[in-house]
Amino acid sequence: MPAATVEVEPVEPQSLKKLSFKSLKRALDLFSPLHGYLAPPDPESKKIRMSHKVCLEYEGIRAATTSQPSREANVVQPPVTPNILALPGPEISSDHQQGGAQNALVGPSIQPKALNDVGLPAKSTVVVSTSGSSERNLSTSAIMERIPSKWPRPVWHAPWKTYRVISGHLGWVRSIAFDPSNTWFCTGSADRTIKIWDVGSGRLKLTLTGHIEQIRGLAVSSKHTYMFSAGDDKQVKCWDLEQNKVIRSYHGHLSGVYCLALHPTIDILLTGGRDSVCRVWDIRSKAQIFALSGHDNTVCSVFTRPTDPQVVTGSHDSTIKFWDLRFGKTMLTLTHHKKSVRAMAVHPKEHCFASASADNIKKFNLPKGEFCHNMLSQQKTIINAMAVNEEGVLATGGDNGSLWFWDWKSGHNYQQAQTIVQPGSLDSEAGIYAISYDLTGSRLITCEADKTIKMWREDENATPETHPLNFRPPKDIRRF
Repeated sequence: MPAATVEVEPVEPQSLKKLSFKSLKRALDLFSPLHGYLAPPDPESKKIRMSHKVCLEYEGIRAATTSQPSREANVVQPPVTPNILALPGPEISSDHQQGGAQNALVGPSIQPKALNDVGLPAKSTVVVSTSGSSERNLSTSAIMERIPSKWPRPVWHAPWKTYRVISGHLGWVRSIAFDPSNTWFCTGSADRTIKIWDVGSGRLKLTLTGHIEQIRGLAVSSKHTYMFSAGDDKQVKCWDLEQNKVIRSYHGHLSGVYCLALHPTIDILLTGGRDSVCRVWDIRSKAQIFALSGHDNTVCSVFTRPTDPQVVTGSHDSTIKFWDLRFGKTMLTLTHHKKSVRAMAVHPKEHCFASASADNIKKFNLPKGEFCHNMLSQQKTIINAMAVNEEGVLATGGDNGSLWFWDWKSGHNYQQAQTIVQPGSLDSEAGIYAISYDLTGSRLITCEADKTIKMWREDENATPETHPLNFRPPKDIRRF
C-alpha cells in the first residue's frame, strides 16, 4: 500500500532584518512601557554606592534647594502623572493621561529655566518636579567624593640665572668635567683642544692639544693626578696633570668615542662609542678588560656605581642596559624609551637615576631598575645632557638651547630657561651639549654650540612669594 504523502504548508519567506525588528519590538514592549525613557532609579543601590560623607553633602544640598520658595516660584511644575515613571525628559499631555501609560503619546514641551536673583539662568539651580527626578537632576559634582592627590608636592627651588659667559673655544663645546678639589674644571671642544678654567674667576689656566677630532668625553680622577679624554678620533687618552702631557693611550675602539666614565672605587675606565660597545679598560696597564657588547647602536651615555649594577649604559637603540662587571654580561635591559637615550644622571644621595630621550625623561630605581614615573612635562627637543645635585634640582639641556629645571621628587618642571647665543652666532647655534654641577651643587655650567661656556646660579632675591609654585598634580600617570 503506498505511503500517504503529507503536504507541508508553505512558510512565508521573511528576511533576517524583518525578524530582528520583530524581536526588538517584542523586547521593547516587554521591558520598556515608555520608549525613550530611562529606567527608574533604584534607591537601594544608590544608598550602597554613596558613602556616609557624600550622603551628608547630598542632604545639605537637598535642604538648600527645597528652602528657596522664591526660586521655585519661577519654575513651571509639570503635571503629576501617577501611572507614568517620574523621569527627566519630555512631558506628557494631560489629554492622553487617562489612556494609561501604554497609550500615552509623548510630545515635546518647552520648560523654562530657573532664574537666579539677577534674572539670568543659573547653572546650579535645581529644577524640582517630583521626588524621583530631583535626585537625578542634582549635579554629579555635588555627590562625588573628592579624593586628595597622592602625588608628592614639589619642593620650592629658587630660579636659576646666568651670571658669567666664558668665551675661548673656537668650536662647539662638547664635554665638561670638574676637579675633585672644586677649584678648576676642564672642557673639551670641536676645536680639538681641552681647556682648563678657574671656577671662581672663569679665567683660562691651560690649553691641552693632542686630539685630532672633537673631544666628546672628559673625566678627572679623584685618586690620581690623571685626566681622561675621548673623542671622535677613536682615541682615549690619559693625561698626567703634573706634566700636562699624554702618558697613556687606550686603543681598541673601531669608531668615534662618545662617552667616558671613571669607576668610583676601582682603577678602571669605561668608554662607549659608535661601535655599539662599552669597553672597560685597566687604567695602569692600558689593557681592555671587557668589551660589553649587546647594544644595537651607538653607546652615547654611561655612568658607574660602586655597587651592582656597577655599569649602566644608554644607547641610540633606545635601551638602557645594566652590566655585571664580574662576568661582562648584561644583567637587565630597560626598553621604556622610544628614542635614543642620549643622557643619564644618577642621584648623588638616592638610589635612583634619570634618563632622557626626545620622548620623555624617566626615573628608575636602583639596583633593580623599576620604573618610577615620567617627568610631568615634555621638553619637545633632543636632550643632550642632564645633571642633578643633592638638593634635587635636575637640569636638562636641549638641542634648541632650552635649559629646563625640574624638582627631582615630584617631576615638576618649575623653570624653563632659554640660552642666548653670543653676538655673531646664528640662532640655530643655541644648543646645549654638556651640563655639570660643581661639587657643591650651587653652580651649574653649560657647554654650548655657540662656542661659549655659561655659568648659572640660583637667584638670591627670589622667594616663594615672588616666584610661586604653579603645580597641578597629574590626573593620569603613564606607566611607561
